[in-house]
Amino acid sequence: MPKFDVIFVGLTILDIAGRPVEAIPAGGGVAFIDEIRLNPAGTAAGAVMNAAKLGIRTAAVACLGQDEKADFILATYARLGIDCSLVQRTDKAATSATMLTIRPNGERPALHCRGASDHLFVADDEFDAVCDARFLHFGGTGLLAAMDGGQSARLLAHAKARGLTTSFDLIAPNAGTMALLRDLLPHVDYFMPSLEEATFLSGRDTPEAAAETFLQLGAKACIFKMGGRGSYVRTADRAFTVPAFKVAVSDTTGCGDSYCGAFVAGLAKGLDLEMSCRLGSAVAALVATGLGSDAGVTDLRQVETFMATADVIV
Repeated sequence: MPKFDVIFVGLTILDIAGRPVEAIPAGGGVAFIDEIRLNPAGTAAGAVMNAAKLGIRTAAVACLGQDEKADFILATYARLGIDCSLVQRTDKAATSATMLTIRPNGERPALHCRGASDHLFVADDEFDAVCDARFLHFGGTGLLAAMDGGQSARLLAHAKARGLTTSFDLIAPNAGTMALLRDLLPHVDYFMPSLEEATFLSGRDTPEAAAETFLQLGAKACIFKMGGRGSYVRTADRAFTVPAFKVAVSDTTGCGDSYCGAFVAGLAKGLDLEMSCRLGSAVAALVATGLGSDAGVTDLRQVETFMATADVIV
């Protein structure tokens, strides 16, 4: 029996977020805001924290610096029961971090400092340990310099050869990202970008057309996160949309990452594709009600109650 339900590999940073920020004060001025919070974040961190809250066995694979930011992330993971034995530490760079000035409408302009995440490298002889699970979620291609050189594809290929179900998310796509996807997607069961990322990368205007592009590249299924419009799901033989839940939005940081974590947790718990997407939508909605990538979510019972009582956006 595998040691973990899901192992989450990839971008792990520390967010320093404040809200509400209407404008940056001129010169050396001061503005007063309601809340400032530190929390782990990123395409892997935001996913693993919310999956852990839903009660599955999780482990994180990340690279952190030898600094106080890393200590904070590891302490948070420990409180959530996330296994950190596969986390790497480096003295070549500080832990990746982002400052977020959250606008009153929930938008989140970001100032990002690339750091230790660029040094994450899972060597071939570590593949078996990183694949000691039923599911592997890989998140962060685009901001994982060492892995983006081809090692990510080798890891995903190994995971598939071991019989794992794989899911994949990216960040900050650019003109070179499609070349990476050609090697990655044949080993991906669920490709989970935002719709904006999907249309940018594919050059297609609709979710239907964009999904066709990625299915032709080898992905078994596409799940496009669309914010308040829900999510679009496409497999080889069906397509459907899952609605978003109505909430009062405070901060949208990490909503997409939390969707991924909850979706994979749903699969790990035996839910079907559509119900796993609904679980993802519910967790993402709850995260939007607080500040940070894991805000608003307590445990599975809370999320299930929310799903049973909350309205959806039609």
